[in-house]
Amino acid sequence: MQRRELLKIAGASAALWGLPSVGIAQQSWSANPFSLGVASGSPTSDSIVLWTRLGAPALEAAALTTKPVAVTWQLAHDEQFSRIAATGVVQATAALGHSVHAEVMGLEPGRAYFYRFIAGAATSTTGRTRTFPAPQAEVNRLRLAYASCQQWGNGYYSAYRHMLAENLDFVLFLGDYIYEYPSSRPIDVRPTTGGWITTLEGYRSRYALHKSDPDLQAIHAAYPWLVTWDDHEVQNDYAGTHEGLSGTPVENFMARRRAAYQAFYENMPVTRASFDKLLSGQGDEARVFSRVPYGRLATLYTLDDRQYRDVQACTPNARAGSARVDPSKCESFNQPQRTLLGDAQERWLTQQFATSRSRWNLLGQQTLFGRRNYSTTGAQLLRNDGWDGYPAARRRLTDSMLQTRLSNPVILGGDIHENWVGHVLSDYNNPDCEAIGVEFCGTSITSLSNATPTQLAKQLETNPHFIFANAASRGYGVVELTPKQLTTTLVAVHDARDPTSQAFVLAKFAVEAGRAEVNAL
Repeated sequence: MQRRELLKIAGASAALWGLPSVGIAQQSWSANPFSLGVASGSPTSDSIVLWTRLGAPALEAAALTTKPVAVTWQLAHDEQFSRIAATGVVQATAALGHSVHAEVMGLEPGRAYFYRFIAGAATSTTGRTRTFPAPQAEVNRLRLAYASCQQWGNGYYSAYRHMLAENLDFVLFLGDYIYEYPSSRPIDVRPTTGGWITTLEGYRSRYALHKSDPDLQAIHAAYPWLVTWDDHEVQNDYAGTHEGLSGTPVENFMARRRAAYQAFYENMPVTRASFDKLLSGQGDEARVFSRVPYGRLATLYTLDDRQYRDVQACTPNARAGSARVDPSKCESFNQPQRTLLGDAQERWLTQQFATSRSRWNLLGQQTLFGRRNYSTTGAQLLRNDGWDGYPAARRRLTDSMLQTRLSNPVILGGDIHENWVGHVLSDYNNPDCEAIGVEFCGTSITSLSNATPTQLAKQLETNPHFIFANAASRGYGVVELTPKQLTTTLVAVHDARDPTSQAFVLAKFAVEAGRAEVNAL
């Protein structure tokens, strides 16, 4: 064993001697404090965030609901934890829902690690994570899965059980991790406890419900996650500082949003710096948009299209929320200043495009990017909640791709509970214009769609920049990148209402590097 590794183990052992007593074996538990599982995320080439949250039943049984609990974390080179790479102690406090975020720095690029947590006599399950390759490293392969929209009552998370076997580098989650309402159907497949949620305790409880699912826990423990949010982490169809149309209105929407944002932090493997102003009471903003390189092969951008957007245009009767709108009858629809990402995020994204030297550039954002005309009679009927409702903002984004000569743009999305595959156009008002990228908008893990196969077939004819659409299947997508080609496989479960459902390949597509053309395989 190398001297450097021996010193790491010696240092880790010495650190454990100084832990507060509640973090060592003196604290016994009558229930498992790690009932919500473990996770890792926000990976870079030299850092990772390790996450867990102590479960309320264990805290209540131990009379620790208002007290801090010292939790030891360990990161190791091996599953037996005989070669400790780093270790430390985090105080899990009631103020942050007894969540634990260990931000581990100084790691080796492009390698796997194992991690676990210890609280008193209890040890968590072991998770496995990995860092990204160094920014200038030559990388021959990247394999990721993207997913979104996992309403508890609509089904089970059996899709994640199949995702476990995909041999991924990471999971990209694109929003609607929880839903703020109990059900969208008369009968839940499994009951959603807690009803409508609007408070910090309510959001905490809803995350705890979702995280009780064993398949979700397993996929979190197996791979690092990159995450962003959409609307249901707060409220359906909310827009920036504007309340959506969902449930009973609250007296102070911004207080609700702050509570929801804090709960997101408490339950996700994200960095404290991104949420520091919000958590310290110095503002309402939390930053979830980011950029991270994966060697020289790819750059990954996660965007936030909820926090900074203008309110939806022309929803009937001036009510909050979304609708399908005829833009010719809506004066404000095409106003050039309207934004979905906000001015600061738009400028930041253009700057990142300008400095990218990656072979592929992947944008993980919330929803369908390309124009989807719902009318099949020659009129126009567009959904005002997504990019279609902000056409000037979409044009600014495609213009920035062109002006910066962004290499091989690939847009990944979710939100609509349907799979859509197609081409990103430089100008959606001109169907004959050049394609500048490709798009894969994914279906949901469980959340349902009302669209029929007949409707989708007609919409594909009306929107020829798309080549594939499916609303019947629940599941996820897998993207594999090499320097020469991108392959996307759409995986679906036979029945999300069945916790033991098997899965199948719904469709598969390929894109050659240097050509903005997606082809079915």
